[in-house]
Amino acid sequence: MIESMNLVILIASILVVVAVFTSLVSFRVGAPLLLVFLFVGLGAGEDGIGGIMFDNAPLAYFIGSIALALILFDSGFETQFRTLKIAAGPSLVLATFGVLITTGVIGGVTWLVLDVPWLVALLFGAIVSSTDAAAVFFLLRVGGINLRDRTRSTLEVESGSNDPMAVFLTISLVELIILGGGDNIALELLQRFVLQIGLGGVFGLAGGYALVWMINRVKLEPGLVPIITMALALSLFGATSILGGSGFMAVYVAGLYAGNSKMQMSVGVRRFQHVTTWLAQIAMFVTLGLLATPSEFGAVIIPGVILALVLVFIARPVAVWLCLMFFNFSRNDTAFISWVGLRGAVSILLAIVPMVEGVPEGQLLFNTAFIVVITSLLLQGWTIRKVANWLGIIVPAKHGPVDRIDLELPGNANQEIVVYRVHEASAVATGHRIPRWARPSLILRDGASLRPHSAGHIQAGDQVYIITPPRHVELLDQLFAGPAEGANDIELFGDFSFPADTRIADIARLYGFALEDGDAELTVAEIMDRDLPGDLELGDRMPYGTVELIVRRTDDEHGLLEVGLAVEQQKAKPKRRIPIFQSRSELLEIWKDWQKRKRAEKNAALRDSKSTPAKQIDEEGTKVSDDQIEDATEDSASEPDQSETDASAASDKKA
Repeated sequence: MIESMNLVILIASILVVVAVFTSLVSFRVGAPLLLVFLFVGLGAGEDGIGGIMFDNAPLAYFIGSIALALILFDSGFETQFRTLKIAAGPSLVLATFGVLITTGVIGGVTWLVLDVPWLVALLFGAIVSSTDAAAVFFLLRVGGINLRDRTRSTLEVESGSNDPMAVFLTISLVELIILGGGDNIALELLQRFVLQIGLGGVFGLAGGYALVWMINRVKLEPGLVPIITMALALSLFGATSILGGSGFMAVYVAGLYAGNSKMQMSVGVRRFQHVTTWLAQIAMFVTLGLLATPSEFGAVIIPGVILALVLVFIARPVAVWLCLMFFNFSRNDTAFISWVGLRGAVSILLAIVPMVEGVPEGQLLFNTAFIVVITSLLLQGWTIRKVANWLGIIVPAKHGPVDRIDLELPGNANQEIVVYRVHEASAVATGHRIPRWARPSLILRDGASLRPHSAGHIQAGDQVYIITPPRHVELLDQLFAGPAEGANDIELFGDFSFPADTRIADIARLYGFALEDGDAELTVAEIMDRDLPGDLELGDRMPYGTVELIVRRTDDEHGLLEVGLAVEQQKAKPKRRIPIFQSRSELLEIWKDWQKRKRAEKNAALRDSKSTPAKQIDEEGTKVSDDQIEDATEDSASEPDQSETDASAASDKKA
């Protein structure tokens, strides 16, 4: 018995080591890291070189559920209220109605492809309906893809909040299948939804409040605070699930509340959670890979790939378009959000539920879901950066690389110690004055501790210790970080720069371009806010006369701080405009144009019928004489052309 336990420990630790080291290959070749973890499990399984026999589906579901709960708690903890405020509407619609639409579309195709009962087909649609939070967070945060705040926030909040919806649908449909369905399935699902999601949200808020209160009131050893936080999160998950609510929703909401509250030791908790989240991802993906039997995939590989392609190219785009239509996202942003719909460990985890509960088609659904996940990670995970570049939605970073360590002052949630290693090309190292509120408390140079008044000018390579409120950390990053890629690119940001409150008339006098009517007293910020739709982002350009105004620097609320000016307008590469994903406003314009064309065609037909003299038959049925036709033609020629009159009137009205 002891030898068996030691063998399990040895194998598990070796698998973790192999998974970690294979991440180096992932970063080099650009492969999705979580796909690598999954292949490590497949390689160690019974059909791989490891030959490990693992077919304990309940244990795999148990491990996966704990891992997913930890991942969702960390996802909520890392999501700022500012991010939630930006993307609350679209992301929550995607997490609810988007999941339902995807479930319906994939359910219909599954019914045709797999030839299973329609309730089982809907179950498979629910299994693959949610995006994978771990995959999306990794690709966006670690992958270095810099997007507009609204697009990034929507993807992050959606990926963290749609898992509870998919779990609810999957478990509810499994129960309905086992019980033989019901008279009104839609009503039963609605009742279950209100109960589970409602209880999950309420218990999550209560649990988050209790967690923060306990950490702030009870004096614990600093090393124990992250452990008790993780234990309380898992306790909340278990208690909510036992009481009939959604435990996954509860831990996500609790993490969201705790991460945005003034909680002691939050820096240590956040650092510990990064470690546990990575371990949870590795454990979940490797375990699910071990559970799979690739030799059984041959029977479902074709329908699995078909369902994956339908999911990627039809179901997900349709769901995203219908959900985001009323939020006026650009077509390219909508297309990118639809592409970043990676399926991952959550779908495989949910595919275990039918097996555990004894659904006859459980093994078929599990194998098919595995094929869908692998196809999604290969197709979407490997091409996210390329698609973002192709759509032209990547924006310049606010600052370059920064070497920062966060420390926390004991017993004080309002201040923390930030340690920077000064970059040689940073603003501080190149001579910019440090603001009074950002002056360091200690400087380490060549191994010696120096006080700020005796250290002189800060030099590249210095380590500076600054005591600051957490809200100032992003501002400090801009002082001590290296330059962002393209930060001094004239083609990107223009030849000259001005403060945003500079009057456009003053710039026009300097560079000799004409002003538009009524703009003489306006600032460049007011003009760009007026003429550029949506939030301003770095690099946004706007032609004005013979020059171009360019967004050079913004604050956290997308307020304009600095404007670049290009004296010679660049012949800008036209932004790729895809022919689908029209927003509500664009659809209204299309409808209005169609109505206008129909009215124009009707009016033209009426004018033609009135102005065309032809051989006609009088009311008594006798033929009109040629002399009468000739007289009618002369009369119509002597009158002004009605179409010309209407066109002239319309032109005058438009003017």
